Amino acid sequence: MSARRLLQLVLMLQCAAALLVAWALHTQGAPWWGALVAGIGAVALARLLINMNNFMLSAVFASPTPPAHRLGLGARLRMLALEYRASMVMTSWLMARASAATRIYPDSGQVPVLLLHGYGANSGYWTHLTPLLDAARISHATVDLEPVAASIDDYAPLVERHVQALLAATGASQVAIVTHSMGGLVARAWMRVVGHARAARVVTLGTPHHGTAMARFGIGINAFQMRPGSDWLRALNASEDAATRALITSIFTHHDNIVAPQTSSMLAGARNVELGGVGHVALGRDRRVLAEIMRELSLLSAAAGR
Repeated sequence: MSARRLLQLVLMLQCAAALLVAWALHTQGAPWWGALVAGIGAVALARLLINMNNFMLSAVFASPTPPAHRLGLGARLRMLALEYRASMVMTSWLMARASAATRIYPDSGQVPVLLLHGYGANSGYWTHLTPLLDAARISHATVDLEPVAASIDDYAPLVERHVQALLAATGASQVAIVTHSMGGLVARAWMRVVGHARAARVVTLGTPHHGTAMARFGIGINAFQMRPGSDWLRALNASEDAATRALITSIFTHHDNIVAPQTSSMLAGARNVELGGVGHVALGRDRRVLAEIMRELSLLSAAAGR
């Protein structure tokens, strides 16, 4: 089952739950409109509690937060609200409707970009970045990594096909790869197979380069591979040389509610960009993150123009 179908199923179950609550309240004398509002509110509250639980669980395994990124109560509540909004919009609307797509600008002359999403997601995650790529006339393609619970290594051939297609369509010799979460490990697994010659840059957002304790609660081979200390992660880290690591920019947040410890996103030899006050899903719509991605891509474009 694709992530889109899975999310659609979850959305239908949530709608059914809301209607069930509404029906139960209506049978107790509540007016239909009030019962329906209460049913929707109950589902929304359950989703909020899930988000709060993720923050609490990740705090158990958290790495120490540097003083510069420590938050007060107000900032923490704002972060929770932004992560809640991001997860609701992403999973219940954008990713439930999205499918992989390619946009080519033949006269661009800029390095094309391949976008890789994370665990349990799909190409809809990049809804906030693709308009910026369009505005800059940067050719780009999104990939739906399926099957959802497959081995991370199994995605490498899919990435390779999209890289070849993107290079053929643009006439470029290299691509930049922008990734979120597990997608960063997919990009590294791809480079382990084919080398890094065709990678101009790999930008990872909230990627558990050394694993995340939250993967213990996931299902699938890929979740098992993302557990801290897994044989797969050790082999991946041992396979990379300095030249490969130098191609990677790891953008992460010290308040990640899925990657814990959060410093798992720090990769020796890569350019590590530390942020705070933003959750895991919200990285894809955070203005600071989007600006940093576009800055990285503009440097590639400038270098390509020389």
